[in-house]
Amino acid sequence: MATVEESFPRGGKRKTHKSEKAFQQPVEQDNLFDISTDEDSTKRKKRQKEPAKTKKLKIEKKESKSVKEKFEILGIESLCEGMRLLGCVKEVNELELVISLLNGLQGFVQVTEICDAYTKKLNDQVAQEEPLKDLVLLPELFSPGMLVRCVVSNLGITESGRKSVKLSLNPKNVNKVLSAEALKPGMLLSGTVSSLEDHGYLVDIGVGGARAFLPLQKTQEYIRQKNKGAKLKVGQYLNCIIEEVKGNGGVVSLSIDHSEVSTAIAAEEQNWTLNNLLPGLVVKAQVQKVTPLGLTLNFLSFFTGMVDFMHLDPKKAGTYFSNQVVKACILCVHPRTRAVRLSLRPVFLQPGRPLTRLSCQHLGAVLDDVPVQGFFSKAGATFRLNDGSLAYARLSHLSDSKNTFNPEAFKPGNTHKCRIIDYSPMDELVLLSLRTSIIEAQYLSYHDIKPGALVKGTVMTIKPYGILVKVGEHMRGLVPPMHLADILMKNPEKKYHIGDEVMCRVLLCDPEAKKLMMTLKKTLVESKLPAITCYADAKTGLQTHGFILRVKDYGCVVKFYNDVQGLVPKHELSAEYVPDPEKVFYTGQVVKVVVLNCEPSKERMLLSFKLLSDPKKEHAGHSQKRRKAVHAGQLVDVKVLEKSKDGLEVAILPHNIPAFLPTSHLSDHVANGPLLYHWLQAGDTLHRVLCLSQSERHILLCRKPALVSTVEGGQDPKSFSEIHPGMLLVGFVKSIKDYGVFVQFPSGLSGLAPKAIMSDKFVTSASDHFVEGQTVVAKVTNVDEEKQRMLLSLRLSDCSVGDLASTSLLLLSQCLEERQGVRSLMGNRDSVLIQTLAEMTPGMVLDLEVQEVLEDGSVVFSEGPVPGLVLRASKYHRAGQEVQSGQKKKAVILHVDMLKLEVQVSLYQDLVNRKAKKLRKGSEYQAIVQHLEESFAIASLVETGHLAAFSLTSHLNDTFRFDSEKLQVGQGVSLTLKTTEPGVTGLLLAVEGPAAKRTMRQTRKDSETVDEDDEVDPAMVVGTIKKHTLSIGDMVTGTVKSIKPTHVVVTMEDGIIGCIHASHILDDVPEGTSPTARLKVGKTITARVIGGRDMKTFKFLPISHPRFIRTIPELSIRPSELEKDGHTALNTHSVSPLEKIKQYQTGQTVTCFFKKYNVIKKWLEVEIAPDIRGRIPMLLASLSFKVLKHPDKKFQIGQALKATVVGRDSSKAFLCLSLIGPHKLEKGEVAMGSVVKVTPNKGLTVSFPLGKIGRVSMFHLSDSYSETPLEDFTLQKIVRCYVLSTARPVLTLSLRASRTNPETKSKIPDPEINSVQDVAEGQLLRGYVKSVQPHRVLLGLGPSVVGLAQYPHVSQHSPPQKALYDKHLPEGKLLTAKVLSVNHQNNLVKLSLLPGDTGKPDVLSASQGLPLPKQEGRQIEAEGRGHKGEEKEQKKNQKRREKRNEKGQEEPQLPSTEKKEPQKPQAKKQGKRPHLESGSEQEQVSRKQKKAAPSDEDDSGVEVYYREGEEEIEETRVLPGKQTRPAEAPRLQLSSGFVWDVGLDSLTPALPPRGDSSDSEDDKKPQQATKKSKKERELEKQKAEKELSRIEEALMDPRRQPESADDFDRLVLSSPNSSILWLQYMAFHLQATEIEKARAVAERALKTISFREEQEKLNVWVALLNLENMYGSQESLTKVFERAVQYNEPLKVFLQLADIYTNSEKFQEAGELYNRMLKRFRQEKSVWIKYGAFLLRRGQAGASHRVMQRALECLPIKEHVDVIAKFAQLEFQLGDAERAKAIFESTLSTYPKRTDVWSVYIDMTIKHGNQKEVRDIFERVIHLSLAPKRMKFFFKRYLDYEKQHGTEKDVQAVKAKALEYVEAKSSVLED
Repeated sequence: MATVEESFPRGGKRKTHKSEKAFQQPVEQDNLFDISTDEDSTKRKKRQKEPAKTKKLKIEKKESKSVKEKFEILGIESLCEGMRLLGCVKEVNELELVISLLNGLQGFVQVTEICDAYTKKLNDQVAQEEPLKDLVLLPELFSPGMLVRCVVSNLGITESGRKSVKLSLNPKNVNKVLSAEALKPGMLLSGTVSSLEDHGYLVDIGVGGARAFLPLQKTQEYIRQKNKGAKLKVGQYLNCIIEEVKGNGGVVSLSIDHSEVSTAIAAEEQNWTLNNLLPGLVVKAQVQKVTPLGLTLNFLSFFTGMVDFMHLDPKKAGTYFSNQVVKACILCVHPRTRAVRLSLRPVFLQPGRPLTRLSCQHLGAVLDDVPVQGFFSKAGATFRLNDGSLAYARLSHLSDSKNTFNPEAFKPGNTHKCRIIDYSPMDELVLLSLRTSIIEAQYLSYHDIKPGALVKGTVMTIKPYGILVKVGEHMRGLVPPMHLADILMKNPEKKYHIGDEVMCRVLLCDPEAKKLMMTLKKTLVESKLPAITCYADAKTGLQTHGFILRVKDYGCVVKFYNDVQGLVPKHELSAEYVPDPEKVFYTGQVVKVVVLNCEPSKERMLLSFKLLSDPKKEHAGHSQKRRKAVHAGQLVDVKVLEKSKDGLEVAILPHNIPAFLPTSHLSDHVANGPLLYHWLQAGDTLHRVLCLSQSERHILLCRKPALVSTVEGGQDPKSFSEIHPGMLLVGFVKSIKDYGVFVQFPSGLSGLAPKAIMSDKFVTSASDHFVEGQTVVAKVTNVDEEKQRMLLSLRLSDCSVGDLASTSLLLLSQCLEERQGVRSLMGNRDSVLIQTLAEMTPGMVLDLEVQEVLEDGSVVFSEGPVPGLVLRASKYHRAGQEVQSGQKKKAVILHVDMLKLEVQVSLYQDLVNRKAKKLRKGSEYQAIVQHLEESFAIASLVETGHLAAFSLTSHLNDTFRFDSEKLQVGQGVSLTLKTTEPGVTGLLLAVEGPAAKRTMRQTRKDSETVDEDDEVDPAMVVGTIKKHTLSIGDMVTGTVKSIKPTHVVVTMEDGIIGCIHASHILDDVPEGTSPTARLKVGKTITARVIGGRDMKTFKFLPISHPRFIRTIPELSIRPSELEKDGHTALNTHSVSPLEKIKQYQTGQTVTCFFKKYNVIKKWLEVEIAPDIRGRIPMLLASLSFKVLKHPDKKFQIGQALKATVVGRDSSKAFLCLSLIGPHKLEKGEVAMGSVVKVTPNKGLTVSFPLGKIGRVSMFHLSDSYSETPLEDFTLQKIVRCYVLSTARPVLTLSLRASRTNPETKSKIPDPEINSVQDVAEGQLLRGYVKSVQPHRVLLGLGPSVVGLAQYPHVSQHSPPQKALYDKHLPEGKLLTAKVLSVNHQNNLVKLSLLPGDTGKPDVLSASQGLPLPKQEGRQIEAEGRGHKGEEKEQKKNQKRREKRNEKGQEEPQLPSTEKKEPQKPQAKKQGKRPHLESGSEQEQVSRKQKKAAPSDEDDSGVEVYYREGEEEIEETRVLPGKQTRPAEAPRLQLSSGFVWDVGLDSLTPALPPRGDSSDSEDDKKPQQATKKSKKERELEKQKAEKELSRIEEALMDPRRQPESADDFDRLVLSSPNSSILWLQYMAFHLQATEIEKARAVAERALKTISFREEQEKLNVWVALLNLENMYGSQESLTKVFERAVQYNEPLKVFLQLADIYTNSEKFQEAGELYNRMLKRFRQEKSVWIKYGAFLLRRGQAGASHRVMQRALECLPIKEHVDVIAKFAQLEFQLGDAERAKAIFESTLSTYPKRTDVWSVYIDMTIKHGNQKEVRDIFERVIHLSLAPKRMKFFFKRYLDYEKQHGTEKDVQAVKAKALEYVEAKSSVLED
């Protein structure tokens, strides 16, 4: 378009003979100068009148070309940011508007681009996390057809590569081109409502400095006609006309009266310019030139614009002539070229009127042979439709791609096939597309898609919530997880991949919400039955497919398309009664239903699963014949066709006769059937399959090896006559009844095995012993030939033949062989995961990385190179190891679950490191059960660690086990090996010995984490088999065998083991003691039996229980129980665990014994009695923060604690206890709570145990208020709270120390103000700014007390401006105020914030250049801002000086009285000056400000300081003394940070003021009128000489502070190489905000300092870098940095700049700089370490880990250990301590003799770990074989540690170990 503009300038100058040349000129030269003067426009008019006849034909051609370029249609390329356009709202969505622009363009307005007030409301809603009442959604604010003024805010490119236009309606952006001075009455502007006031609305018109008000009376007509009577809402878009302008544009009155707005015309007196011309303005214009492609117009006297053919008035097209006067509307203004486009369409000429036609009825129609009307090279082409109307296609829609585009094909008259894709309301044009993909597209918009339709799409993404499928150009649909397949899919990514083409069926389509839901269920997609898309479709008797939405006990709800659903009642679910539908049906199941009844009006439908009989039953004769070709008992080969619910549909080869093979008939082993079913797929062939039976319907097959071999051996009788009692037959369970089991044999005969002879064991229920389809061996006991019946026995004693061991081995090898067959099926699959699983066999050792530790204690390992691979170790197989995420572990495979696709592994070292020992076949070995399957178990041999499999069944009928007979993981068994080499299965084959040789499960090591109920004392497991005859109440004697903290194990006569709990040793247990410590091992005791604990469950049993004789007796040696007969037996009869704890009442005090601290759940676990347990939540354990931080240090296991019952946990039968008394949370109580929410400017929400919540106001956080009171409170922080009130459900709390620790009696700087009664007149108070109102400032003084300060009492600066106060007094700012008056009746407190009242600096900074009242008479020497603290100091110092001068007191050292307030951390930027740093943090020079400055929130680093009474200060600083030569100034050794914002005086000692400072006061007194005598004159002369000599001495004094540039010049001359002086000199200039002078000083320093003094020079460079970072531009900083790199060691400079960036919070720049450093200094380990630390400080732990890996790749191997250790240290300090430990551990396992690493590890663990961890490390170190010198070092450290943290006993233990080491060494030497 740019070139068009030149060839047809808007001024009307015709460049006829130079059109080609004009074509090449740059855009900017267009018409910048064509519009400036009247003279110019008159020239234009003259030229227009010149006759055009003299032109040649050739020139005319060029002219026409140039005209066409001039009227080039606007394309997306022509837009630019800042371009102002008129648009029409086309669509309104929740979060954006779609805007139609001229020439078929389209843009989007995001919800945050409406106006600032609306965006603020949105932010408030997000912050509150709940909807605001007065926030109106976009669909209520905007309606399609509205014309809006917008501005292009961004031209971006979408993910798919298309250009997208982002627009803004924000008046601040649209009307940015206007200024307040430019506003004139009659102007038509766009605005948005920003707030509702009493008499009208504040309207945001976006003009800086102008406040616009819309009176209520001007809105009434609009509200009635346009707004349906509703008030205007915040964010509502208005076309406003300016009624009145006051105060040079400061205040503007508006009107939105429709009659005024619609007739508004932009007039010349409104002084519009091309810079501020706005779209939507209606102007009077004169036609300048008429061309076939449009008009050029003259408007507002000076301006020229163009109207393209799309925007001519359709009724007047062709009738326009030169100089005709027309009304036109401005459509857009280009900000760079100033090109203006207008429209003459009548619909635009009445502002405020919406467009009515928004779409066309033929949308989506495909048109053939549409002729081209015109082609525009940069925008598109127009076409003439059949009805004569124009249509337009954008350039991107003229061809399938840029490469295939041919402009020649679009000459006028050429025809094309196209499709109507849209309608442009702005141009009233149909939009076309010629793209093949769009013409052939099935659907163009969501409106075209109907529910039930089949849609082809492409998979875009696979997410947890479903699969997104692209179905058209801008359309995509969601397939929810339930609809991915007929069955529920766990891993959809295995079946579907991004880019796959899929066929879906539409479930639901909502075009308005652009919501499309689809299904991929094969049955639904391929269904040929009619689809129900509305209730009216559901005719009675109609059969269709649907899916189950919900399964209830009353039936199933089935859903169809378009949210239509119906109910299948329970009696219609099946021909047989279904008692529990939830067990039979599942959600998402595809079902075929028949409609029973439908009521469309009520949207109710009744359905049935009992389908009506199909009349078209096929009786094909030839298929019958084929079936006859197969007979029962025949062995056939079959091919799998498909899977059905209960088995495989197969074809019998070679005739492909259909047959059915049930899942249960795939194997003799019940568990292998589902496995084979799962892995067999269509096309697989099965050999030697037995035909069991055939009927008309189908042939039933069987693949059970036992049955097949029976038939092959001819051992199956064909008729009852062949059967006689005593025969053993092989068959399968056909059905199971209450009275017995029916068994069928291959020939079709069947018999009953009654319950009595079904098993040798007692049969409660037949289904416990057998399952349908199971292979069994039956013995015939009775035959009735007449009735064709027989009775069978399935008892093992009847049916077993031969050796059980050999049967067992045969079953095992068969089972494993079948599983091996499954592996080969898996190996044929394409999936890498499945192939990997197929190759994995038990016994393989893998190197794995821990992914996570689950709550149940099991470990999940990361999948490694195979995605989706799940490796898991159970809690038992963790082997008690402490594991963390990311840790590397060796594990052995125990079992591969081929259904769940999981691998079970074990971390037991005995299994991982197998011993190479020769095994003997047939020998007996002890083994431990490691894994249990349904029919076999895997155990490890104790001797070698080899894995062996043994069958759990010894016979086909041997399927039932009582609980007591079942094996458990960890139990010991005796195995006889049958093979000594693991075959393909990876397992040895074995047979289990007699059950008597089984031993109990081995106990765990101490280090293992054990569940509450799992913990077992090993001493109690021994001798468990022995029965006893004890009963409750018996007295027994025994000896103490072992002592544990919470119980004692006792051995009684006959080797019976008993147990005494800590609670049953003493009657009164002293708190803090451990009762078990009173007993000694070997001591004989007398005890009473009080209960018995079951061996397997460890639960207490009543004496009546049959297993009581096998329990561990629970004993008591309490004196009270031994004496009397009436002992207390344990409450063993209680039915539920809850009964046991009901005897305890809330508030009751109990003695309990500490068991362990649960780190995860944050509670202490205790035992009150052997069978009663308790939990103490952390917050109820202590009121001391120290105890809560390290509870494991405070409480010892077994220690007796006195606790109060506060509640009962009914779910786990636990008492909830407290160690800090009853947890009542009543008024006045002190309790510990945990912060759960921090609300800015409001306070905290705190939660307590047992679910109570409380709130803390800002005023109750501390006794002393601070600027940022909430900064120290993080989530989960533990706080000590005082309950102020319990009146509401949410408690009112206080954290003030005066409340929580009243005994401290410290001073309270900010007293509590809970009501107006607490406020006294004249009182000085501090409070937080609540809000700034038009005439006053509200200051919060307490939770419910607010004071107000009128503007005159806020600041002495005038005039007051609210905006200024808003800026300087943000909400939450801390201020000091004086109470002027208190009105108790009205609860009114009036305040003053003036410096005169508060003694504090003015709240408004002088830097604003605001005039001061004259009487102050202060001279403001420089502009800027400084610290609040410095400001206060300045006032104090001033007062001190005045006092000193009045009283003449001696003050020996001035600086000591002027100590600066301590610096707050750099992170808080508010109200602070930035730092300039150069040097190490340790050596930051603390200096005080010489001249302090009033501060300001928004910091520029510039300062104001006052010169008050400076002459007096000068005099007081002069000191008498000898003349001394200035000493050489000190050198500054800095490495990383020099603070600029400290005073200069603190660098060297200050001058003590003179004693006779009162003299200076005398000098100022007016001279007496009387003439002085000669003596007096002489005295005066001497005095003057003294004064001079004193001044000279002071100048020579080395301790004197420099006070001017001259002073500094003298100092740097004497010490040119001292960087500290140069830096002070720079700081001196910076205080006066003379940045250039500071730069010049730095440059002088660099030239002056000797080249040998590298460090001194570097200090100056760093200071200069800091200066540029803070006050310079990025460019100036870069220049200084490049120079610094040239003149210094580059690495040092890089590191310093990185620190500067980090300290000034420029993290992005710091990151980029580190990346540069890593490329340039990749061999420097310090760079890697610094970058790692930087990332960890930023919380980017993952990135830091990657940096460590990169560092190890780049650095030489010798550096690796140091780097790893350094990163581990950083992890300890800044990251995850557990990861740090893991790094140290892996390093030390590789380099065990690196004592330096051990030393660092010890340091870090002492700092960050607990005592147990530290001692563990010391124990490991002192057992290393290191040089004696090193060992001495570690022993000494261990001893020092124990002296500091341990007991005397611990110290002695270390000394003993050291002695032991020395003796061992010396004995080795002697040998």
